[in-house]
Amino acid sequence: MSAPVELSALALDAVPDAFLARLRGARNVVAVCHEHPDADTLGAVMGICLLVEAMGGRATAVCTDAVPPLYGFLPGIERFVTDPDPAEAYDLLVLADCATAARVGDVANRNAALFARLPRVIVDHHASNDAAGGADWIDPGAAATCELVALLAVRLGLPLDLADRALAGALMAGIVMDTATFAHPNATPRTLAVSAALVQAGAPLSDISRRLYRTKPDAQLRLFGRVLDRLATSPDRRVIWSTLRLADFVDTASIPAHSEGIIDLLAQSDTAEVSMLLKEQEDGTTRLSVRTRPGGVDATVLTGTWGGGGHARAAGATIPLPLDQATGVALGVAERLAAEVRR
Repeated sequence: MSAPVELSALALDAVPDAFLARLRGARNVVAVCHEHPDADTLGAVMGICLLVEAMGGRATAVCTDAVPPLYGFLPGIERFVTDPDPAEAYDLLVLADCATAARVGDVANRNAALFARLPRVIVDHHASNDAAGGADWIDPGAAATCELVALLAVRLGLPLDLADRALAGALMAGIVMDTATFAHPNATPRTLAVSAALVQAGAPLSDISRRLYRTKPDAQLRLFGRVLDRLATSPDRRVIWSTLRLADFVDTASIPAHSEGIIDLLAQSDTAEVSMLLKEQEDGTTRLSVRTRPGGVDATVLTGTWGGGGHARAAGATIPLPLDQATGVALGVAERLAAEVRR
């Protein structure tokens, strides 16, 4: 399916020539997700791989973690491997949806020599990404990295219904996830134009939205209940938070991937400027997820306290403290920032 004229103009304006040239010149690409993958990083990597293959090249999709069962409905998701193939003669490393190179996880350590040797480009939409490579493509105005990959396909002159519509579905999944089905303020007219083209190309928008936001296994619902039961608020109700302990997974027969979406429930508070979920990690650290209200606290300022990043309204960080200590520290920062908001 050829792209609408409007989308062609948007793609011409959006896609950097240096990134385009680097991808066109590659013959064997290894494309890598960030750790703890979501639909946007998975969809973007799948998209990059399908585009490279459509241009006659080879591509390997890599994610250091196993793909969560939530995304098993996406055609082609089984192509992900945890490490590059040592027998392949790769000539380009692509990092997709990674605010920092460290976000790819242990795969970078396991393949340090390969990652150091290969030319590298990044495609990402996180405002906290400070990548400075000459061919890197960072666009904080995009709602999702998948939005950028869709524009890349158009700029390459490739159809959005590639691989029996698998490209359209993968990219739509990323956009649906990062906009909460177009409910977040990051959904722009360009996001909607890209999404309309993907639907026209065969992306099953309704089914994707249902699977990502309105279908949950019983174990996940039990996990949500456990976390919601611990819900707490600051005295002025400007900060709301809860915690997720490792034992919760055992007690509810759930898995870590089932924690996806809990923070968005907390963010539905009608009083909180800051919503936080703190997750206990096996290495003794604590993973912090943050959501904030438009026009208030910048979530990247809060998470930046510990070197984290993301977007103004949604960000994350790893706090190098056990859960109980991290909760108090994070709450102190959040309450201070929330108190500064004037409405």
